[in-house]
Amino acid sequence: MRTEPLTNRALKCLSRTLFLWIVATSLRTSAGLDASEWPTWRGAKRDAICSETGLLNAWPEEGPPLLWKVRGLGEGFSSLAVSGKRLFTLGVGAPAETPDKEGREEQDEDDGTAFLVARGLDDGKPLWSTRVGPGKPNGTPTVSDGRVYALGREGDLVCVEEDTGKEVWRKNFAKDFGGKMMSGWGYSESPLVDGDWLLCTPGGKDALVVALDARTGAVVWKAASPEIGDAGSDGAGYSSVVVSEACGVRQYVQLTGRGVVSFRAKDGAFLWGYNRVANDVANIPTPVVRGDHVFCSTGYGTGAALLRIVPASEAGVDGTPALRAEEVYFLKGKTMQNHHGGMVLIDKYLYCGHGNNKGFPLCVELETGDIAWRPGRGPGEGSAAVLFADGHLYFRYQDGLMALIEADPTEYRLKGTFRIASDLGESWPHPVISNGRLFLRDQDALLCYDIRLH
Repeated sequence: MRTEPLTNRALKCLSRTLFLWIVATSLRTSAGLDASEWPTWRGAKRDAICSETGLLNAWPEEGPPLLWKVRGLGEGFSSLAVSGKRLFTLGVGAPAETPDKEGREEQDEDDGTAFLVARGLDDGKPLWSTRVGPGKPNGTPTVSDGRVYALGREGDLVCVEEDTGKEVWRKNFAKDFGGKMMSGWGYSESPLVDGDWLLCTPGGKDALVVALDARTGAVVWKAASPEIGDAGSDGAGYSSVVVSEACGVRQYVQLTGRGVVSFRAKDGAFLWGYNRVANDVANIPTPVVRGDHVFCSTGYGTGAALLRIVPASEAGVDGTPALRAEEVYFLKGKTMQNHHGGMVLIDKYLYCGHGNNKGFPLCVELETGDIAWRPGRGPGEGSAAVLFADGHLYFRYQDGLMALIEADPTEYRLKGTFRIASDLGESWPHPVISNGRLFLRDQDALLCYDIRLH
């Protein structure tokens, strides 16, 4: 039997299919978690990767079905955390009702107080709400071991019971740690739970990053602000802590007002820093970690960099090797800058929205910094918050447009768009997927779309 050679088009299609299958398979086997859980900012691994499968690979013109829409979350830009049959967020003006009001101080809904709120995952109905502190919130709650942790705009950190919302303990970054933000948009991070500890970033001179006992709030260690360069501004940035095991040393990596820093997990000893990526307006995107590498980017014309963490020549602390950040490459702002939509690393390629307050779709080869594709403006306006699931990128644009883009480094492929059924402000909160549903927070509103294959 004669076999015809594959055409270039057929080879390209086969290559794309194989690539997506490998990515989906590796995500399913490596996650080791319930795919429906989204317990903190950008998911369980803080990488904006959802391991669910069986999702729509294209959208109809009108978009996926809207299952329900509810109001009453209060104002704010916080995204969502999902645990079990509950979802959690923060909002100013959220109703103060709770199943257990004992010891609660009644609050006026319009007095600028932010509340941590719990809603039903299946219907969005209110379960409880707990006072956090003043200011419209930006950060996303974190759920772990029956407790929920949330940080308010003015540095009020609270721990509450997941079932009831009853307060367990509280701290204030300014009062307890001399905290400071690099600029005026308020604290925005999501606390990180790592084992028995809670990691957060007050931004103080003697407490840039702190580790607290997650059960009691007691201080485990405080890490002082290191001198890493003149770029940027003192204090906390708008990012959230991630874990790295670079060079075999467990460490906490954070983007602060002065750039990227790393502290040894066991005691907060400073390991390394990188200043060049800092700007003095707002350093926002959560760093991306893989192996001995860290990728970081900021907006306002700054740019992006890939760092390789390597042993330093000087002696380390308590037998731990001293480390330094070696710049593999730096991309100027005109080539790549991620403002506040975040970046996601799939296989060897990084996907994000490029541009200051823009979401121009961009795919970059991580190892080299080469641009795999850059199609131009893209379908939406403003910045784009990015999430990956089932072979596709979900871009949520600032103007309320959702876009589905195939995560394929060989070609930019737009698979559908729709405008969300709410327009209450800048569409900034990052999207969340759980149980085949796409959840979108829009200030006081919460929308749930069905994105399952049927």
